Amino acid sequence: MLIFKAYGIICNMIGCIIQARMGSTRLPGKVLMLLDKKYTVLDYVINQLKHSKLLGKIIIATTNLEEDDIIADFAKKNKIEYFRGESIDVLDRYCKCAEEFSLNIIVRITSDEPLIDPTIVDQIIINFEKIGCDYASNNLIRTFPAGFDAEVFSRQALEKACREAKLPSEREHVTPFMKKNKDIFKQFNLENSQNIPISRLTLDREKDLKILRAITSKISERPILFRDIFELFEQEPDLLELCDNTDPLEGYNKSLNDDEEFSSRLEKGAQNEKKD
Repeated sequence: MLIFKAYGIICNMIGCIIQARMGSTRLPGKVLMLLDKKYTVLDYVINQLKHSKLLGKIIIATTNLEEDDIIADFAKKNKIEYFRGESIDVLDRYCKCAEEFSLNIIVRITSDEPLIDPTIVDQIIINFEKIGCDYASNNLIRTFPAGFDAEVFSRQALEKACREAKLPSEREHVTPFMKKNKDIFKQFNLENSQNIPISRLTLDREKDLKILRAITSKISERPILFRDIFELFEQEPDLLELCDNTDPLEGYNKSLNDDEEFSSRLEKGAQNEKKD
């Protein structure tokens, strides 16, 4: 087991699992779209995270579907470790990926966050370690725009969620079971004190590319940090007009509808058993 020291904290093996697939319903193939002349969205996610001082591994977790062979090929070409698993049951994919790579602490990042700030990721990891919690993030109470989300959880918490989570939303979105059960999982939420004029900087639709490409072209420093982006907005406020403030929980809310159908089927099944 790799153990390293950073910020005065002794950390067990920490692995970042980036979930990635080509089959997005709103923007298929988005993770391999170019943000500049050279680098794709997924390149940006990985390159941003490489500036973390605390991550030991970066792993791409994609699906077993043939359409995601291209993501596996991307990982091989760029010498990034990868895992392939369930397409819809992403919680199962994470659990098996963590097991295969012997991760004790997992950082969850989605592949539609090309501006993910490695310093925010490190702050969440530091507090996770200091407090000794099971789950830490910056979205239990949302004070950061979507697109800067990072979640950190223990292997034990992940395995418990994988055993006990039943609802479609809990399986597809990985962490709702942990978030909802604060009596079981000790939690921490990193909050932002800045006044944020937007609710999201993530890639869900074609129009999101425009603002993301504008930001990456106007900021030359790498990594691109949260503070750099909002300094840019202060200097060029017209850029805010490009931002799409669609509900950042749109995808999760859709899954809640699936939960209702799932629960209804279970109830009907139980009623039929009673009749029999």
